[in-house]
Order: sequence, then C-alpha cells, then structure tokens
Amino acid sequence: MWSWDVLHWTDVTQDPFTAFHIDKELVQKHMKCLLIGELAPGEPCMEPSKNAALVEDFRALRSTVEQMGLLKPNKLFFFAVLVHILLIDVLAWLNLYYFGPSLIPFLITALLLGTVQAQAGWLQHDFGHLSVFSKSKWNHLVHKFVIGHLKGAPASWWNHLHFQHHAKPNCFRKDPDINMHPLFFALGKKLSVELGVKKKKYMPYNHQHKYFFLIGPPALIPLYFQWYIFYFAVQRRQWMDLAWMISFYVRFGMTYIPLLGIGGTISIFILVRFLESNWFVWVTQMNHIPMHINYDENKEWMSTQLQATCNVDQSFFNDWFSGHLNFQIEHHLFPTMPRHNYSKVAPLVLSLCKKYGIDYQSKPLFTAFADIVHSLKESGELWLDAYLHK
Repeated sequence: MWSWDVLHWTDVTQDPFTAFHIDKELVQKHMKCLLIGELAPGEPCMEPSKNAALVEDFRALRSTVEQMGLLKPNKLFFFAVLVHILLIDVLAWLNLYYFGPSLIPFLITALLLGTVQAQAGWLQHDFGHLSVFSKSKWNHLVHKFVIGHLKGAPASWWNHLHFQHHAKPNCFRKDPDINMHPLFFALGKKLSVELGVKKKKYMPYNHQHKYFFLIGPPALIPLYFQWYIFYFAVQRRQWMDLAWMISFYVRFGMTYIPLLGIGGTISIFILVRFLESNWFVWVTQMNHIPMHINYDENKEWMSTQLQATCNVDQSFFNDWFSGHLNFQIEHHLFPTMPRHNYSKVAPLVLSLCKKYGIDYQSKPLFTAFADIVHSLKESGELWLDAYLHK
C-alpha cells in the first residue's frame, strides 16, 4: 500500500514514480482515484528493511542531476541520430541500385539495413523513455513513427514489456526480459539451484551456454518477435500501431521488390532480421544476464537497479554500437535522462556507490559478451549439481 498528497510522495515508491514520469502533476491528477489515505504525522514513510540514508542520498543526487540540467535533452543530438539512420537507409538502397543484386552488393545492403534496424532500435528507446521532448505526447508520437514505420513493431508492445523490466530488473515473474527462465534457460544462481532441487528439466541447462548461440542471438527476432508483435497488436486491438507497422512493410516492399523481386526481397528481409537479432541480443543481455537474478527482494530503488545492472566501458564505438546503453546503470537510475548525459552523471553515481559499498561494474565490450556465456555456463552447472545431488 502507498499513500501520497498533492505536494509529495511519502512512500519509497516516490523513486520509481519520479524516475518514469516527466510530467508528474499530470500523472498525479489521473492517480487521484487510487488514493487510499494519508499517513498520520510521525508514521514511518518507509519500510524498515530499506536503507533510509541511501534513499535520501539518492534523492539528493536526483536533485543535483536536475539542477545540473542533465535531464534536459539536446534535440540537435537526436536529430543527428535520426538523420544518420535515414542516410544509411538510403545508402543501402543506392548500393543495390548502382551495383545490382549480385552477392556482394546484396550482403552489403543487408549489413547496412541491419545497422539501420539496430540504430533505430536505440532511437525508439529514447522516445519511448520520454527522453527527447518535454511533452509526453510528442515523445509518444515520434516513438510510434520510429518503432512503427522504421522498424515495423508496435509502440504499445514495447511500452508494455519495457517498463516492467525497468521497475523490477532481473526479478523473476516481474521482469518479462527473463521469462526465458525456466523454459529455455536456467538463470541466476539461486533460481538455477531451485530448479535442480525441484528436479525440473525443460532443457539440458548444463549445455545452455552452447545452445544459446542457436536459440538466443540469431533466433529471438526472426523466430519470435517477428510474429508475436502482430499477435500482440491484433490481440490488444492496437490498430494505430498496426497501421504504422504495415507502413514499414509496404515501404520495404516498394523499395526492394523492383530491385530484387519478391523472393530476393523476402531473403534480404530475413537476413536483416537475423543481423539485427544478433546485434540486439548481445547488447541488451550483456548488462543484465551476468548480474544478480532472483525473486523480488524489495530493496531500495538504487540497490534494485545496481544489483541487476552493469556498464560497458565508454568509447565512441561502444556508445554508438549500443546506443549509449553501455551506461546501463545510469540509464536504469534515470530512465528519462537523455543518453548524451549519461557520462556526465556516471562519476556522481560511482561516488554514491562507493559510499554505501554498492558494486559498480564496468567492463570492456568483449568481456561483457563473454560474461553472458560464462554466467550461463555457471548457472547450468549449478542446476546440474542440484538436479543430481540435492
């Protein structure tokens, strides 16, 4: 149960509420019907299991961030990101138009289009998090254009899943991003042992670090997302999202069927989704899969995010390749912060982590990739040991 008044939140849920919304007064108006009551003076406004000092220090950090202007976007930055995506898209078409549909131009165009899809994925993420415009409605509108027309996916589907992930990252049964446990993978040390003790075996988890290369990066988008997004849009009656999605496929067909024919267009589309899927899975999982995965432990906002999240070292390439999600810690603490400001807040976050002995991890890109495999191997071995001996 939570309570609030018109001036401020009195429960620890202030932190996720503040993190997710850019127009808090508007949101509170819609939440008046949920008001249960107000705490009496002197009543504790926080559960005793939470570290009150850490909560207050994080809120002070949040105030500092706001005063420094780190939540204000540079619209020119995001315009440049959009332009560079559109230029690569045009270059992909020009490559086939001038050099013909032989193998090398075909593969180069597929690589360029895969890059377009990956980079548009990071850009739609910015708009979905309300990081570009000061008004939510403009973020939502452009979000539909980028994810719908440039990528062929529904904005409502992304919103439905992604904000659950941010609220409870790596919390089993609350974070949809780890729903592959236990059907396909055994994730996390404690959850893997629990599966083994219960003698559950949906897959040979002790080999999951091997079959990850088959059913993980190459398959997620072409074999799952590609059909599920249509099911989601129709089942939820998200007709506007469906219209944006259809516009993507119409544009793609009109662009490439004259150059490649129907068969060639289908082939390059499948290859593009394959490339995009590999890019997407390695980047999105490197920050979370190697981290703590368990049931919800009801910790403070900062502790919840840090135990489930790690960074990848900054470089121009890493920033571009991951859409600045190499700063995953800062992104999870301040989801509406424009990504070009993550590097500016990172030293402040690191300082607060050191004060409270919170592990702040940052690693090289390929180390982060390898850690996905290593963590899957470790949890698979823990499952096998528990399955055979406990």
